[in-house]
Amino acid sequence: MKVVVLGAGVSGHTAAAFLKKKLGNKHEVVVVSPSKYYQWVPSNIWVGIGKMKVEQVRFDLNRVYHRWGIVFKQALVKAIFPEGDVGTSKGFVEIEYTCEENKGSREKVSYDFLVNATGPKLNFEATPGLGPGKNTLSVCTCDHAAHTWEELEKCIIRLKEGKRQRFLIGTGHPTATCQGAAFEYALNLAFLLRHKKLDHLAEITWITNEYELGDFGMAGAFIKRGGYYTSTKIFAESILSEYNIKWIKRAGVNKVEPGLVSYETLDGAYNTIEFDFAMLLPAFSGHGLKAYNKTGEDITAKVFAPNGFMYVDGDYVQKPFEEWNMKDWPQHYQSPTYKNIYAAGIAFAPPHSISKPMKSSNGTAIFPSPPRTGMPSGVIGKVVAENITDIIRKGVSVPRHTASMGRMGAACIISVGYGMTRGLGATMTVSPIVPDWEKYPDWGRDIHATVGEVGLAGHWIKLFLHYMFIHKAKGYPFWWLIPE
Repeated sequence: MKVVVLGAGVSGHTAAAFLKKKLGNKHEVVVVSPSKYYQWVPSNIWVGIGKMKVEQVRFDLNRVYHRWGIVFKQALVKAIFPEGDVGTSKGFVEIEYTCEENKGSREKVSYDFLVNATGPKLNFEATPGLGPGKNTLSVCTCDHAAHTWEELEKCIIRLKEGKRQRFLIGTGHPTATCQGAAFEYALNLAFLLRHKKLDHLAEITWITNEYELGDFGMAGAFIKRGGYYTSTKIFAESILSEYNIKWIKRAGVNKVEPGLVSYETLDGAYNTIEFDFAMLLPAFSGHGLKAYNKTGEDITAKVFAPNGFMYVDGDYVQKPFEEWNMKDWPQHYQSPTYKNIYAAGIAFAPPHSISKPMKSSNGTAIFPSPPRTGMPSGVIGKVVAENITDIIRKGVSVPRHTASMGRMGAACIISVGYGMTRGLGATMTVSPIVPDWEKYPDWGRDIHATVGEVGLAGHWIKLFLHYMFIHKAKGYPFWWLIPE
């Protein structure tokens, strides 16, 4: 059997690793990714403040996959043919090589099972003027983060010259997600400037599409902290206040010009804010993959949602917010149309948002999209690999392993600073990610497993996790024992 994995991020790399470990040399595992590097995205924050180099957060995939016996093709996926074409019934993907030696050439790669783990397209284009090379910065990739540090260094020089600087950090689109990454960057920026004794000349503003701070695209949470119950709203507000960071909430950025951000708020007001340095995260979308049936008919709308993410075994029936349920969320990440195709990590289409959808009085949707990064992506990648393995080796017809985000917990550590003696960590665990109001009518989540703490210990854990997950991703001894 041949399993093709599209993408080598957290979910795709995890899926490929477990597929090869469980299937062995009797079956072929192929990974297709446009970059030759794996990068540990959570540590891009440290690259963006100059505390880590790009080489510390990424490594060459060729060496790892050669050692594992995985076939690696550095290429971009252009289209999926689930039914094959005239003359063959075997599904295949059409790819275009991005490596220098074969750049531009195309190939058809057949498969028995396909895992779409292409992750998100960083949709900077959805907001005019947003993104690297335009008017704002990013930490979404290690190269983006390195450039962000270069620009931050220039601001630090100006601060040392006594020139005031205005920093704007947050979300750059009305429905952007990954608030946690931007939040962490804002705190690290404030910590760095305070450490350099330049914070009195810096004005830092957090701008977000969240209805309340601490929403993080998961409708916020109530957490147990120090024996008391508190909301993530209070949790987030207190941390920002501690670092003298101002905030603008319920804001959808709609245009960025040099030194000026335009945004709309839920009350329908249009406002602007000036900046000298802006790090704003983009909206996510699918990569625009096309799908065709055996006769060449375009079936993209059958396989992918309008946002470009792949349909899986979730409930996509449109219904009022009050009728949403954690049972709407997929368990196996299997295509309902083509049972040998799966979508892992960010590549699957969520059935709906987790946060309540909100629209301004002008009709603009302003609320966070659901997060699926980090721990959930890794868990889903592993579960997809286990189900495919069961089908191939045991002939199982119905997937046995599940990873519903309505049952799955997640841990998030927002680390501030760097080193063993200087830093602070805000640690939060949430279970489940999607609230289950039937099982937990008071809080929506298990309040005993949904906790938050602040202290140096959390910062140490974040540093430890960086090296632990790099160890796991490189396939060093006993990598499979390290949890996702």
